[in-house]
Amino acid sequence: MTGKSTGRLFWKFFFAFWSAQLLTSAGVGAAVWMLRGERADRPAHQWQAPGTSAPAPAPAPVPAWRGPAELRPGLPPTGAMAGAMADRPRSGARPWLLRPPYLPLLAGGLVSLVFAAALAWYFSRPIRYLQRAFEQAAAGGLEVRVGPLLSGRRDELADLGQAFDLMAGQLQQLLEGQRRLLHDVSHELRSPLARLQAATDLLAQQPERAAEFIERIERESGRMDQLVGELLTLARLDAGIAPRQRERVELAELVANVAEDAAFEGQQRGCRILVEGNQGAVLHGDRELLHRALENVVRNALRHSPDGGTVRITSQPEIRPGWLEIRVDDEGPGVPPAELEAIFAPFMRSAGAQAHAGYGLGLAITSRVMSLHGGRASAENRAGGGLSVRLTLPASAEK
Repeated sequence: MTGKSTGRLFWKFFFAFWSAQLLTSAGVGAAVWMLRGERADRPAHQWQAPGTSAPAPAPAPVPAWRGPAELRPGLPPTGAMAGAMADRPRSGARPWLLRPPYLPLLAGGLVSLVFAAALAWYFSRPIRYLQRAFEQAAAGGLEVRVGPLLSGRRDELADLGQAFDLMAGQLQQLLEGQRRLLHDVSHELRSPLARLQAATDLLAQQPERAAEFIERIERESGRMDQLVGELLTLARLDAGIAPRQRERVELAELVANVAEDAAFEGQQRGCRILVEGNQGAVLHGDRELLHRALENVVRNALRHSPDGGTVRITSQPEIRPGWLEIRVDDEGPGVPPAELEAIFAPFMRSAGAQAHAGYGLGLAITSRVMSLHGGRASAENRAGGGLSVRLTLPASAEK
């Protein structure tokens, strides 16, 4: 699309409004002219009594004349006076442009010309701004904004400009997220691939250590499979194509299953899993996704807790009418306040968590699952130390 289309729109507005004004002016001028002609041809109205004949008009009185004989009434002017009167223009003669119906047409045409040009410019100017912004966005310049250019307007075109700015901002954020995700995926895959390649080369050079190298290959292959699986889950959740089975899920059963698996995993480090609160609520959603979301939070808390630490899972079914909350508290180092919102982004790990295993996708998947079920995930540092992650979900009305 080029600037010609917007130019055509300008002229369409211009000629449409101008034609309307011209037709209106022509109609008004013709009507005024016709009415004046009818009044000029119509005799003066005189009152007449019923049953009597119309009286003859009285002759106009002749005023007394005291001037020269050449100008007496009833006698034509003679001599020099006649020549002077012949050269003098008639008082009622006007240029044809100022006679009806041309004068109304001229005035209406000029007014409509200015009005149509101003109105067409008023409508076409923001459209030109939007056109240039769309062209820049199509060329990759998603930082373009039109809201400041239309800040003085309060109409649908200004709303359209704000919608464009919102769209451009979302696209810019999405594109930057995809670029960052591609960079992080390539970085995360490079390490296991390098170790896998090294184990393969060593296996060829030292066959006697085959069992050791095969175990290394299996371990690195499992890590890559886990990473690819989490990436596929995250991609499906972002695209909205993840399988959603709306089924009845009891909160007590969900928490108990996750706590049992986490307690078995934490035995080696002496960590405990405590379940507290009222768990008599019921959810409606995808059982597997909800289980995975809560499991990611609990395993993350277990991973960052010290040896012999405690992870608490607290359920609060009635934080407000129709909503429930699952809170997972750990005794780890916590997260810097500036990173509390960012920990739910893919591959986001705080500086103190670099030594721990994981790819930084668990909490991102949890956040997507919460959004898919109409809830949200949030985090805050505990006053006594550690991190508290809250999962807020709509509760079902049935018990």
